Amino acid sequence: MTDTPSSLASSSSPSSASKPPICIEPVLSYWQRRKFLQFPYDLYQKEPQWIPPLYLDRKKTINPKKNPWFQHGEAAFFLARRGGQLVGRIGAINNRRYNEENKAQVGWFGFFDCIDDVEVARALMDTVEKWHMARGMRELTGPAQYSSNEEWGSIVEGFDTPPIFLSPFNLPYQPKHLEALGFQKAKDLIMWGMDIIKPLPEKVMRLAEQIRTRQSIVVRPINMKRLAEETVKIRDIYNSAWEKNWGFVSMAEAEFEALVADLKKVAIPELTLFAEVNGEAAGFSIALPDMNQAFKNLKGGRLFPLGIFRFLADRKKINRGRLFIMGIKPEYRRRGLDAVLMADTFLNGRKLGWTGGEVGWTLEDNDAINRLIGLFGSKPVKRYRVFTKALRP
Repeated sequence: MTDTPSSLASSSSPSSASKPPICIEPVLSYWQRRKFLQFPYDLYQKEPQWIPPLYLDRKKTINPKKNPWFQHGEAAFFLARRGGQLVGRIGAINNRRYNEENKAQVGWFGFFDCIDDVEVARALMDTVEKWHMARGMRELTGPAQYSSNEEWGSIVEGFDTPPIFLSPFNLPYQPKHLEALGFQKAKDLIMWGMDIIKPLPEKVMRLAEQIRTRQSIVVRPINMKRLAEETVKIRDIYNSAWEKNWGFVSMAEAEFEALVADLKKVAIPELTLFAEVNGEAAGFSIALPDMNQAFKNLKGGRLFPLGIFRFLADRKKINRGRLFIMGIKPEYRRRGLDAVLMADTFLNGRKLGWTGGEVGWTLEDNDAINRLIGLFGSKPVKRYRVFTKALRP
């Protein structure tokens, strides 16, 4: 029998009494880490909407020596086996920075993938719950790849289209299993579809120009020759703009520098914008090309030895993007800077040949930004759910 979940994922299962027991093993060795990383590629390889992320990026993410998040957090990773065959994986995540800033005792789970079997999900979650209760946690929240600053949530609506760049993937049974295990909705995150070919509503463009003139707003692209200085501005705006948002945790300097180093590989200056008021950087936005269009044909998410040629060819064909993040300093809110940044992002994207993409995610109850995005003609295309559960000794 091969060490792959594909045969179990789609088969009808006998009663639980006749199945071999589920064994959970901590990921400690080099080979276990490889199995942990490889599992979702095997599980989802036949799913039409699955787009394999770069394997090297995933490898770096769980490596404490290469991911600066581990400077203020700890994580343990686990594999589930049944009869010697891999059937699931999960990560237990202790984000100390989050708990310190929010005066909370929240444990997180992430990297959660398993076959369509609630008992496998239960065994994985029981392991994570015990891990967190041993550290005094009173609540378990996720899925989250460490925090809200990275991929998080489980798809509950919008399974008919592939996820855009830097978005998680799961099948419809995952949220059902979580609910069966006692998890409840904590918050929904919305992704909005955008049509760049279609002209923006005239009233929106007129409003954006009025705001630009009245507020003396200057929108400029990032200066890549002064990237270190620009990075400090972005981080300061980001941490202050998102400080009051649900689930937010500020990014440490080393984390943010690592993020910028990664984004630098794909970011486009014309779509990495600052909004300045009287010479002060008051807000910023970053729109990224949908690299998933270039990743979709990579076998197992690997560039080498032959994937690099297909990747380079497909990258030239990218015609979609994602308005990934936007932040406005608190003292400059309700002055329309976000509308100006969005308008310039749409127009600049069109000049680059983009035809559409997505905006988000946004919190379901962030009425102000959701109304603004709706004014630009965007509509919800995906909904991700963050789940939570009380932990009891």
